[in-house]
Amino acid sequence: MRYRISEVRIGAKQYADPDLRMNHIEKALRRKLRRLRSGSGRGKGAEPEISVSNIEIIRESIDARKKPDVKAVYTLDFDCPHKLPLPEGGRQEYESLPAVFAGAAQGAGAAAGAEFPRPVIAGFGPCGIFAALILAEAGLRPIVLERGKRAEERLRDVQRFWEQGILDPESNVQFGEGGAGTFSDGKLTTGIRDVRIRKVLQVFTEAGADPAILYQQRPHIGTDQLHRIIPAIRRRIEQAGGEIRFGTKLAELELAGAALTGVQTVCGGRTERIAARHLILAIGHSARDTFRMLQETGLDMQPKPFSIGVRIEHPQERIDAAQYGDPALAEVFGPASYKLHYRCENGRGVYTFCMCPGGRVINASSEEGGTVTNGMSESRRDSGTANSGLLVDVRTSDFPGEDPLAGVEFQRRYEALAREMGKDQDGGLPRTVYGRFGQESDPVRRCLPAFAAEAIAEAMPHLGRMLRGFDDADTVMTAVETRSSSPVRILRGDDMQTKIRGIMPAGEGPGYAGGIMSAAVDGIRAAEQIIREYAEENTDKKE
Repeated sequence: MRYRISEVRIGAKQYADPDLRMNHIEKALRRKLRRLRSGSGRGKGAEPEISVSNIEIIRESIDARKKPDVKAVYTLDFDCPHKLPLPEGGRQEYESLPAVFAGAAQGAGAAAGAEFPRPVIAGFGPCGIFAALILAEAGLRPIVLERGKRAEERLRDVQRFWEQGILDPESNVQFGEGGAGTFSDGKLTTGIRDVRIRKVLQVFTEAGADPAILYQQRPHIGTDQLHRIIPAIRRRIEQAGGEIRFGTKLAELELAGAALTGVQTVCGGRTERIAARHLILAIGHSARDTFRMLQETGLDMQPKPFSIGVRIEHPQERIDAAQYGDPALAEVFGPASYKLHYRCENGRGVYTFCMCPGGRVINASSEEGGTVTNGMSESRRDSGTANSGLLVDVRTSDFPGEDPLAGVEFQRRYEALAREMGKDQDGGLPRTVYGRFGQESDPVRRCLPAFAAEAIAEAMPHLGRMLRGFDDADTVMTAVETRSSSPVRILRGDDMQTKIRGIMPAGEGPGYAGGIMSAAVDGIRAAEQIIREYAEENTDKKE
């Protein structure tokens, strides 16, 4: 029988040596099973040693509630010939191509380009990448339009911007291969529960990510590794028949009544038409000009709440001491993270977002005239500084008007203030420390709407009680963070399509995801819908 058991614990000394860690986990499992049998009424020593084999880690988390006695906690699957009072083990795996559609979809793929035009995907961030992979593996040879550049070229453009202040509006932290998530911590955490998550993690590991992401509670890859891993996935898509066109922007949609018939693209000043019956809009949260084009085309859109705030920084050792009770434990368990939330008296929420242990704060601007900040970490998380977004809820009633894109204008207003306040500071980013944040003349405070500045000021002492040192006077604050999520939602139905058939908004930009994992999963779901339609139509033709 294969069983699953939770709450198998080992201490810091057992966790510290990766080569012996699995041995310690197995010993802890056997101890727990002996206690389990003893508690079920069997006499101590009455039974032989419990036989276990094929142990697989399903989940690993860190329990630091009893500081500094920090434990690693595991959920394990294992084989055992004995009858045990435990649930059945075994992971639920995702099949790239649902079996019910497999044969028919392959027939459709063989005909793609004739009766079945190739699916088109706008955007090559997490949503577009995984939609393209699933479609390519189904034989449907997708065409991906990415306005930015390949990862290697994009990295050079971003470095030039950080070092010289030269911004390429089409190749920056927001636009290019891998999307905005490529310049982040590469966090793979998500609040959704979906079997497709496993598929996403497996693809990352097959492309070179640490296999530990398959079971870690807070898996991450790191910006430095993503620049190597994303091109590997791209090559896999191309080998399966997909095509990625970099430096190519979605410019216009072609319609026949309420159905998509094609798209127009622009590349190097040259316009091209592509026949298309399906377009996945995986455009990301910063594609503001594309939002406007889609609105003018007639897609139903609505403003969406998001958040605004700052990046907040502390010495990583301070966070390690607060979370572990002993900063030396960071050498064992890695630099500590946190997640905090406070509800203001007026109902506004203040929360930390995209926490980057051992990371750094970056200029994430994508438009001339505005400055945006974000955080990122490399795989080793060894900068010595912890940073996180400290954000405040923005409601649609805060927007300047009722236009679906009013949230974009709200963002631009405060990004322009940040550019003005930061023009004489290092890296073009307005900075201050919390001890000065209360002053009306403070440059960071001036980059925020009054309600956000007041909410942060109210929340900080409470957050400091939750995490010791969080509200120290020397805490660094950098403005302005406005791109935590999209300010717009493009409406779609249960079939993931808009009122114009064939157009499928997906991922973070159209308002249906929040982070790498949920965006990737939404891209897979969009691809499945296309496969389903092609397969069903191909079956009808055969009949």
